[in-house]
Amino acid sequence: MTDIAPPARPPRFARLRRGGPRAALWQLAVLAAVIALGVWLVANARAALEARGMTSGLDFLFAAAPFSLGEGFFSFSSGDSYLSALGVGLGNTVMLSLVSMVTATLIGAVTGVAALSRNPLAAGLARGYIDLFRNTPQLVQIVFWYTFFTLMPAARDAWSILDVAFASNRGLTVPAPDDRETLALVFLAFCGGLLLAFLIGRLARRRPADPQRPRRWTGPLVALLVLGPPLAVWLGAGVPLGWSVPALGKFNFSGGATLSPEFLAIYFGLSFYIAAFIAEIVRGGVQSVDAGQVEAARTIGLSPGSIYRRIVAPQAFRVVIPPLAAQYVSLIKNSSLGVAVGYPDLFSTSNTALTYSGRTIEVLVVMACIYLALSVSVGLVANLFNRLVQIPGR
Repeated sequence: MTDIAPPARPPRFARLRRGGPRAALWQLAVLAAVIALGVWLVANARAALEARGMTSGLDFLFAAAPFSLGEGFFSFSSGDSYLSALGVGLGNTVMLSLVSMVTATLIGAVTGVAALSRNPLAAGLARGYIDLFRNTPQLVQIVFWYTFFTLMPAARDAWSILDVAFASNRGLTVPAPDDRETLALVFLAFCGGLLLAFLIGRLARRRPADPQRPRRWTGPLVALLVLGPPLAVWLGAGVPLGWSVPALGKFNFSGGATLSPEFLAIYFGLSFYIAAFIAEIVRGGVQSVDAGQVEAARTIGLSPGSIYRRIVAPQAFRVVIPPLAAQYVSLIKNSSLGVAVGYPDLFSTSNTALTYSGRTIEVLVVMACIYLALSVSVGLVANLFNRLVQIPGR
């Protein structure tokens, strides 16, 4: 007579995974415990601060800040509120991150494709770039660029670039529009129109086209969405056309806009470092495309450019979006390394506000929440693009 094995015991916490009222009660209990722990920690922290004669709260954000900032995309002067100072630091971080993302993406895409080239010189240079910038600390690269720019000639001996831009130890002086606020609004309108055109283009491709009535409106509509908003902003601002061209005086430049060595150091440090990782992501995305599809495209006579544009790029794009978003988030967080060269980004400005206000915990919490919001925003945009480019049903 064979022994009958006892029934297997259900795994621990199986009832919680099944759902139902009991599982909901347990989850509510855990959530209540977490909230209670947070309230207890905050209450203890406030009691400890009050015992030492220190106040707490966010009211200091509206007090006058007794310091000034070296540079910023938005104006700030001593006596403005701490909230304005943090806003300037946030603006510097966002603008620096945006231009670094664009630069890193362009360099990384070109380098990643070049690494797959059959030309040994192009492939070797691409691999050398990736190995050099990916395997050296980013802080070392930032300090290197800062030292490079500060050791350039003085202003009166500046390097001239076509007599319209000048490079010196004070930074890079370039022509700039007189109305920079309008330029910023035009750029934001262009980005918004570009995003809207991309969304509409994706929706149009998902709907089957009528072979008897091809979509001839897609191209003009995309052009209208991309160029319409910035043109409307520019016309609404009175069609500003004035540009300020820098001119060398006795000791300094007049006119134009100067990008400081601090900004250039962190900009080059972020762009070249992240571009090395993006290059590997692009290389992996291109190699993920089935080689049989590429060979089939060649047999029907498609040019190399058409193969990359119509076959390789759309499929590789679906693969590279998630790791690309991770690199963008890393770039935003690593922008805090600008404190090493004195660039007034969000971290540096928060550190200064912390020193003058004495509100250590509050400033750190506000700074952490801002960085968290920036990172989550990048993740949400990446998830949106990821859903748009995925093949339906997969």
